[in-house]
Amino acid sequence: MLDLTLYDPFEKMQFTDTNCFLCGTSITTEHKAPVFGEWLQRKYNLENKELLLLDKSVTTFSQLTIPCCDRCHTHYLLPLEAEIEQAAENGISGIQSMDRQKLFQWIGKMYYGTLMTELIKETDPLIMPEYAVSEDPKMLGKFRSFFQVLQSLRVPMVFSDFLPCSFFIVELNPQQDELPFEYQDELTTMAFSIKLGSVAIVCTLLDNGIIEKALGKLTQITHRKKLHPIQLAEIKARVFYAAYIFSVVPEYFIRPQKPEDDHLVLDTLIDDVTNEIFNPWDMTAYAHMLEEMLKPWGIREAEILKNPKQPISFLITEENTFKEVEKV
Repeated sequence: MLDLTLYDPFEKMQFTDTNCFLCGTSITTEHKAPVFGEWLQRKYNLENKELLLLDKSVTTFSQLTIPCCDRCHTHYLLPLEAEIEQAAENGISGIQSMDRQKLFQWIGKMYYGTLMTELIKETDPLIMPEYAVSEDPKMLGKFRSFFQVLQSLRVPMVFSDFLPCSFFIVELNPQQDELPFEYQDELTTMAFSIKLGSVAIVCTLLDNGIIEKALGKLTQITHRKKLHPIQLAEIKARVFYAAYIFSVVPEYFIRPQKPEDDHLVLDTLIDDVTNEIFNPWDMTAYAHMLEEMLKPWGIREAEILKNPKQPISFLITEENTFKEVEKV
């Protein structure tokens, strides 16, 4: 009989380098998997590129690993990485044709690998973070819900009429874009973006697709367009800010199982009766986010909010059509 039991490391806060992150099996510290696939590191020369962690310690892409048993690494992670690598070779069409659940698993693994590194680090930090993730019950509950659906990596799982995340997949104009790779995440809001050559994926990981629907205009207006990098920066600002004001945490429920079942079926519930799904959109707060994303161009908040009711946009004209940008 297929084992459909889910692993819950949050019950005993079992975040160590001697338990497999995905199934909980006891392992030695030598059993590790890269958070960012080896193919990704090779292709974009990331091995020695530095990453700053919350405790102010510095690691590199090649050193950023996650505890993983041989079975999970061989049977689940490597085949997924190979599939993404092949899709990425075909550019925007390859990524867009990917099964969305697998794309969620791939991004989710990178996000969770970074998160777990932070949780392990908090047991012996270089400098104690101002806001320790492991001491925030609400955040831990959110991460626990996320890990429940991430286990679709290992346990066959069907999501009933939903996907746990939102996707915005866009193409950059190679003549205007010089960066081959870019990566950004925000642990508390679960917003994530990654750029592979001319393709960028911006994702919010635990919203059941609500942000994708709320910002549907972005998908419509960028369809079959090749964007200037500043337009991608604006998309990231809009999506990351939407994740910041997203105020509910989905709950997931496993349907009762029968002995012959070979997969789990998950239903979801969002409490939109006693809670507002989004906190109010604040133009000043959004301008702060946009200013952060526009740092490479030196555009400051005063310019962004020249018209306080209509912040600057490099993406959408006043007539709500796509804005062509050739040079900034």
